[in-house]
Amino acid sequence: MSEVTVVIPNYKGKKYLCACVDSLFKSTKMELSVIIVDNASEDGSIDEVKQLYPQVRCIMLDKNYGFCRAVNIGIKEADTPFVFLLNNDTLVCKGAVDALLAAIRQDDGIFSVESKMIQYQDHGRLDSAGTYYNALGWAFARGKDKPAVRYQKKTDSFAACGGASIYRKKAFDDIGYFDEAHFAYLEDVDIGYRARILGWRNVYEPKARIIHVGSAASGSRYNEFKVRLSARNNLYMIYKNMPTVQIFFNLPFLAAGFLVKYLFFLKKGMGNLYMKGLRDAIPMMKKKKKIAYQKGYVWNYLKIQIELWINIFRLI
Repeated sequence: MSEVTVVIPNYKGKKYLCACVDSLFKSTKMELSVIIVDNASEDGSIDEVKQLYPQVRCIMLDKNYGFCRAVNIGIKEADTPFVFLLNNDTLVCKGAVDALLAAIRQDDGIFSVESKMIQYQDHGRLDSAGTYYNALGWAFARGKDKPAVRYQKKTDSFAACGGASIYRKKAFDDIGYFDEAHFAYLEDVDIGYRARILGWRNVYEPKARIIHVGSAASGSRYNEFKVRLSARNNLYMIYKNMPTVQIFFNLPFLAAGFLVKYLFFLKKGMGNLYMKGLRDAIPMMKKKKKIAYQKGYVWNYLKIQIELWINIFRLI
């Protein structure tokens, strides 16, 4: 019986999808269940997969509902103890799935384990060696653009990148699923944040190597869609996960962080888009309920706050 279901969200991924699935099956000898959830791509990518890999289950949605709903559907359809979320613009290196499974099985308190993600364009450079968040309100990939030979030690991380991480399925009953209000971007930091509040661990496993193109669906590292949506989701995530007292406590850091981000995108000609994204978060905060302060997890809030401070210096 398979222990791992691989869930691949797809949107217009014809250029990468088949190569991704092929690398997945070649990377391991273990039995895998594979589910592709397609957001109404209409580019022929699913037809090609069905022809070449009939063992893959394909769930076809009627429109583009975004990353979050696609992976939620896949997770709920999985009948295995662990779910490996994998972007369609990835190549899975030999032994990666085995390494992720071994890592998450080491401790029942682990919610997620992130792979070592390597840049497709330059295999000598890292895309991510863990996902972090800090008191400035900045989410960032540890080791981005650094030499791929670095970060060889397994360590705890603030969250796990949803593009190449394994999750403990039963933990979703405790934490909740990916917040579909995000649509895409920072949803993985959000769920990792919620997991941390409840005492779950998120881990980085360097033995699991994944080659990642990055921004294949949205088009580039900085684009109008991504900048506006990320700004919106970031402010919404802070409102939702931080107790009000903690928000006021972090306000000087957050104000500085958002100002620097605005100036960064202003220089790129996207300052107005960034501000529009922040304004877009306001109605979300009105409609969505703030997560209630968990009285029994005071120590977890304190540990998170300390890590938010420490992660400022991890940028250096």
